Amino acid sequence: MKKFQAQPVAQLHPYIDRIWGWENEADEIIALPELLPGTGAELYFHYGSPFQSRNSVTDKLEKLAPSHLLCMRQQKLALFAAADIGFIAVRFKIGMLPRFTDIPMRELADQTVTAEDIWGQAARGLCSQLSSADTLQEKLKLINAFLLGQLRLAAADALIEQAMPLLYRRYADISIQELADHFHIGRRQFERRFLAVSGQTANTVKCMSRFQHAVRSLMLSDASNAAVTALDHGYYDQAHFIHDFKKLTGSSPEPYLKLARTKTHFYNASLSL
Repeated sequence: MKKFQAQPVAQLHPYIDRIWGWENEADEIIALPELLPGTGAELYFHYGSPFQSRNSVTDKLEKLAPSHLLCMRQQKLALFAAADIGFIAVRFKIGMLPRFTDIPMRELADQTVTAEDIWGQAARGLCSQLSSADTLQEKLKLINAFLLGQLRLAAADALIEQAMPLLYRRYADISIQELADHFHIGRRQFERRFLAVSGQTANTVKCMSRFQHAVRSLMLSDASNAAVTALDHGYYDQAHFIHDFKKLTGSSPEPYLKLARTKTHFYNASLSL
């Protein structure tokens, strides 16, 4: 399987973590991962076969749209093994998706929304151009230009836009009250504004950030010990982590991780700017 990671153009650095993608080799079947609830937002453009997921009503596998946005918040999404995988993904930094759309985050959460649903004709034109682009560099140039065209120069709420990455990074050592104090705002007003922007409460984002960082550490290193990793990421003890893990995945850590490590995953190592 071929993989790549790239930085966006300089103007997008404050908002986009990275642009990355996969492409399978001839006749290679890729065991795709299960996407867990979290705080992330990812925009996928498929030039190979789109992902497949199981319809919860019909229990049948269905292909996702060739371009789609995923923001898993309370649900998980299982993706199934496929051939002819080829995609480019845009990973937004926490709290930065509202710079590119005025659709409220609560309406995008846990939905497989198409790029066309969000950006209309502009997204339709981009997908057409991507399908005829011959090289990765051409595709990246088109995606960067598209994102620059959608970028809003002003934040919907500049204070909350600053608060979200701070909470994401310092989930283990900062309280919601301390965060509100840091920005010289009352806690109730802070929580109300945070929910309006993110679609999640500040405490939920704090807890989900802890969970995401712990699972990422465990998936990036097969040698990682779940108990030690849990403590390193701010859990009170192993029982606290197991309870959280079961609530979000439906399984205890050991069997879940054992199976997950037999597949690919979308956790990427740090990309230095």
